[in-house]
Amino acid sequence: KVVTLLLTALLSITSTSGKSQEPVDYVNPYIGNISHLLVPVFPTVSLPHSMLRVFPMRSQITDEYVNGLPLFVLGHRSESPLSIDFPGLKLDYDNEHITPYSYESELAQSTIHMRFAPASQAAVYELKFYEKGPHKLSVKASNGRMSATGAIVEGFQDNGRSKAYVHVEFNHTPVSCQQRRENDVELVFDTQEISIRYGVSFISETQAAKNLNREVANARVDELIAKGRKKWNEALGRLEVKGGNKDRLTVFYTSYYRTLERPVCLSEDGHYWSGEDQSVHEDGGTPYYTDDWLWDTYHAAHPLRTIVDPSLETDILKSYLRMSDENEHGWLPCFPGTNGAGRAMNSCHTIVSLADALCKGLELDYSKAYYAAAKSLKERTFAPFRGGVAGKTDAFLWKHGYMPALKEGEKETDPNFHSFEKRQPIPVTTGNSLDCWATAKLAREAGDINGEEFFRKHSFDYRNLFNPKTGFFHPKDKDGKFIEPFDYNFPGGMGSREYYDENNGWVYRWDVQHNMYDLVSLMGGEQKFVAQLDSMFAEPLGMDKYDFWAKLPDHSGIVGQFSMGNEPSLHVPYLYNFAGAPWKTQKRIRQMLDTWFRDDLMGVPGDEDGGGMTSFVVFSSMGFFPVCPGKPEYSIGSPRFESSKIHMAGGRTFEVKANNVSKDNKYIQSAKLNGKPWNEPTISHEAIVNGSVLELEMGPLPNKEWGVKSSISYDSANG
Repeated sequence: KVVTLLLTALLSITSTSGKSQEPVDYVNPYIGNISHLLVPVFPTVSLPHSMLRVFPMRSQITDEYVNGLPLFVLGHRSESPLSIDFPGLKLDYDNEHITPYSYESELAQSTIHMRFAPASQAAVYELKFYEKGPHKLSVKASNGRMSATGAIVEGFQDNGRSKAYVHVEFNHTPVSCQQRRENDVELVFDTQEISIRYGVSFISETQAAKNLNREVANARVDELIAKGRKKWNEALGRLEVKGGNKDRLTVFYTSYYRTLERPVCLSEDGHYWSGEDQSVHEDGGTPYYTDDWLWDTYHAAHPLRTIVDPSLETDILKSYLRMSDENEHGWLPCFPGTNGAGRAMNSCHTIVSLADALCKGLELDYSKAYYAAAKSLKERTFAPFRGGVAGKTDAFLWKHGYMPALKEGEKETDPNFHSFEKRQPIPVTTGNSLDCWATAKLAREAGDINGEEFFRKHSFDYRNLFNPKTGFFHPKDKDGKFIEPFDYNFPGGMGSREYYDENNGWVYRWDVQHNMYDLVSLMGGEQKFVAQLDSMFAEPLGMDKYDFWAKLPDHSGIVGQFSMGNEPSLHVPYLYNFAGAPWKTQKRIRQMLDTWFRDDLMGVPGDEDGGGMTSFVVFSSMGFFPVCPGKPEYSIGSPRFESSKIHMAGGRTFEVKANNVSKDNKYIQSAKLNGKPWNEPTISHEAIVNGSVLELEMGPLPNKEWGVKSSISYDSANG
């Protein structure tokens, strides 16, 4: 009998342990909650791509207090302007537990127990006060209006170009209520347990109430937790990895959770608010998405969806084409947001994501995409962080094929350029070259031969700033002369913005994703190209970190002069594949993953922009990466798992099998694709989405012959 009881207990532990090891259980939202220098990663609670999302109202996890209970985060990394507060109480927190679908904490010196769970456009808080009442709560907006009627509070946050509405219902009628300010209502309750259900909307208070009634009318937190857990497991379970230790599984699934945060769906009962024309539209059965920083996410987050969920990617890109219709200029969004599209950073890589969709067979109106792309490039200024009409310096770029730099001490004369962000001539030129390459592809599809030729010509503009003596992209003045003297390590003021952007010359040296074989040629061939890549990872900063980061705080996750913590670097470790040294890519990928992405509070090396960086981790952990979105191929790296499967629509599965893989066994010895020998350092999109098996034999020493493609030459006709 004792033996039977012991066996039963052991089986129970095994069963419980086995049950807990679903994909969402490996997600740790606290990874990266302390930043290396800049903005940390916040532990976001939401459903995948849902409009309603929250995270604790604090700057980072080491803050002593939270600033209330969040109701509605309106944009990525922005604190909720709508909140519930407790007048007279400081909200220190303890025993906090956050999952992708729940938030729980002890508050105010452990006098309040709080639990939270979301739906897509509504959510529930459950509060338990350990001490007898009365208890004061307030519902407020940072800039807006709130009003109460009985146990219901309604109001909005005014965001300038849009309003965020909230409808809140308490399960008890307050004993008193007062309007403290126009934007702040205080309620007093004499009960120790309070349930708070609320809906949010960008359309109206009435719609917020509809969203509440549709999603959480009678729901309890436990019920929403069960539903949220199921939704997250369904989404995360499309990627199935096996054979890694717990830390690697945690980093992998947490990274994928980050890529599923954005963009967010704004469709509410078939309608959506557009910040482009500040109007409500019918969505026609196609959900409307926004809040997506494409300067970052075009690299890998969008390409990941083209494989895992192409129908979702199609709907997202359709949303951006709608924005071009709703925009007064007909321009594509660069940084679509809930308050309308902004022009942060530089370039318009939405165009690259459209070209990527084209080459991978997604169904879109590519004629509309082309004309919107062409208008966006020709009519809008290239000035970073500006969204206005093109001016004289933009005309110079089209005429001469590069953005001119200012000499040291030369005053800015073009009002388009922001005094802090500067001209950023290298990334503006190289980024526009990539956008023009993508636009040429769209022009061909639309049948505009002249347009294709025009944009293809400008896809080579990066050549105009290549300095053959140094092998770097080097800024030129308006007279076509290189700026001299020049320091590639530490150029151009704060963030190197006078010449580069957030990173130095070493990072932007490789900013030619679309014509990499041409860059190999410009640098003098494969051996010199590889040698220069090697030198970047070995080159010391040349100064102490204090001085370096005082001016280049975004240049984080440093290995030599390489910056793993900023998105322009994501493709760089894979570039050895283009120059006959794939084994060095395999080494570098493992080095970056093992060094900078870990299961701890500082386990993200830079600003993780909602999948912009963590999608690199997802792809690279599986063993491949889209070096150039817009080309239907992926570079092979070094997988971290024995088996990585992508479960696609129609029951198709793509698998990377890595036999004998381990921390040391990172080098590919040989490979097979569907049972046949494979000696290419790339794999096609077609092979992946049709379902296939890439089988790799791994070992501790490099096979320097595998994957070498020295016979390939650059094709100037096709890029």
